Amino acid sequence: MAAGGGRGLEIALDAWPEAVIEEVAKSGLRGRGGAGFPTGEKWRSVRSIGAGPRFAVCNGAEGEPATFKDRLLLRTNPYRVLEGLAIAAYAVGAGRAFVGLKETFAPEIEAVRRALEEMQDAGALGTVPIDIVLGPDLYLFGEETGLEEVIEERLPFPRVARPFMLGLFAQPPNENPTLVNNVETLSNVPNILADGPDWLRANGTETSPGTMLFTICGDVRREGVVELPLGTPLRHLVEEAAGRCPDGRAVKAIFPGASNTVIVPEQLDTPMDFDSMREVGTGLGAAGFAVFDESACIVRAAYLYSRFLSVESCGQCPACKFGTGEVTAALESIEAGTGSEGDVELVLVRARNSTDGQKCALPTGESLLMQSLVQVFGDEFRAHAWTSCPLPRDLPFHKIVDWDVAAGRFAYDTEYARKQPDWTTS
Repeated sequence: MAAGGGRGLEIALDAWPEAVIEEVAKSGLRGRGGAGFPTGEKWRSVRSIGAGPRFAVCNGAEGEPATFKDRLLLRTNPYRVLEGLAIAAYAVGAGRAFVGLKETFAPEIEAVRRALEEMQDAGALGTVPIDIVLGPDLYLFGEETGLEEVIEERLPFPRVARPFMLGLFAQPPNENPTLVNNVETLSNVPNILADGPDWLRANGTETSPGTMLFTICGDVRREGVVELPLGTPLRHLVEEAAGRCPDGRAVKAIFPGASNTVIVPEQLDTPMDFDSMREVGTGLGAAGFAVFDESACIVRAAYLYSRFLSVESCGQCPACKFGTGEVTAALESIEAGTGSEGDVELVLVRARNSTDGQKCALPTGESLLMQSLVQVFGDEFRAHAWTSCPLPRDLPFHKIVDWDVAAGRFAYDTEYARKQPDWTTS
């Protein structure tokens, strides 16, 4: 509070909710959780569409590979996140708000609980009650409708209807429109209210204003989380912030999490903003980037990421469950040296069909990333058939569990290889 915390909420509570939404809309803030949807437009929809009580939710169930930004924010400044949630809840007319966290996020849970108690004792959160909800360490807990399911005390099986259409605890004839915003999105809100929309627009681009937290990991000298203006070239993140690849090796491929097409060295000068990344055929997503240098086997990397999406699929949509599973099985055969060129084609076919009738974006990631890898690195996939790996270097799977800031290295979930498609561990 001495540093200015709380001013945004005070200003918001003295204004009409519609005026608060207008300020957020003027800032051009876009969601920092993946799709980059305009935040003001989302808030306006939740407030104005549908019948029944409103709810507001902070999505802190970060689970995208190669991403650590939300957990860093929750650890270092949970007060800012909670103030942003309180402002959002007031603006959309919510009667109750929630923070969703994975039960494995021990430092984040401790930080948020402490901050929530302190702010409640200081009367610094307005009148909307905020509850912390803990859920399983599952990728789909971070999907907004899967998060709703966990709040309602069920497993995170995604729904067809989006939260603003059919929200928490909805019963006919009430839709209970619900706002779900990412941790980093909400962290921008207090300053927008306290300092005006131009505060956000002082950085970034016209269509992607502000800064963003970028996670970079893998084959670089310094792994970590870096705050940069949106529109900064990807090359700056890889070469300046992360110090390039080790031992003078060159970048071979960059995976933007598990949800978009692969990025190749020729695209390193692409500005890191929502529209520029889309224009080159990929996506910014949650701004997490896993770098693979020329010593890495792309077949092995593809298998690790495909296995993740196969294991994390909930199985509600058969095309997804069987599609991701068959892609993973084919990649496992190729990677083991027992696969054929027919398996390479099978990866393309099954990845393309994994999105039929989908409820969430998980199979979209499988389709985009796997198809792009085979298309770009087809010769490497085919050369890998019926033979041992020509690049047998061990590769980690980039499911981050912690960050050693001093060393500039992430710790990865080394137990993840034991996780099975039924969400148990063998």
